[in-house]
Amino acid sequence: MTTSLQTSSRVLPLHQSHQARPTTVPAVFRAAARLLARNGHYQGDYCPDPFDRRSTSPHAERPLSIVAAIRCVASPGGDNPHYISELSELAVKVLAGRLEVDGEPAWNNEPFWLQTHVAHWGDVEGRTTESAVAVLEAAADANEVAA
Repeated sequence: MTTSLQTSSRVLPLHQSHQARPTTVPAVFRAAARLLARNGHYQGDYCPDPFDRRSTSPHAERPLSIVAAIRCVASPGGDNPHYISELSELAVKVLAGRLEVDGEPAWNNEPFWLQTHVAHWGDVEGRTTESAVAVLEAAADANEVAA
């Protein structure tokens, strides 16, 4: 059963309503944490089979990397891990500033290198879904306090 919300002349499922989509960095972190908790954390790429050579399930229903989860929840439909928005880039930047890989912070502020830094943190051998979720939740808490 799908619950829906009536808006003007069309009906939107609640998960696609404007109120349900994150609009702040902390909300993006919390939504990405929930998505990873539900689907799992993926290492080595955005998601398994990103070019759909074998799988037919939507990307947003597969395990995702941290960057893919952030981009997915910040996308207009909340379901596209390849969509880049200002909000997702800001969230990646904030998260990159909190993470160290091999004791090193992100080495510059260019968006590509920031996403790479977050991806490298997530790709560390033995990195679990639970640790990725915990980092996102801690980042949300810290960002709310700082705001």
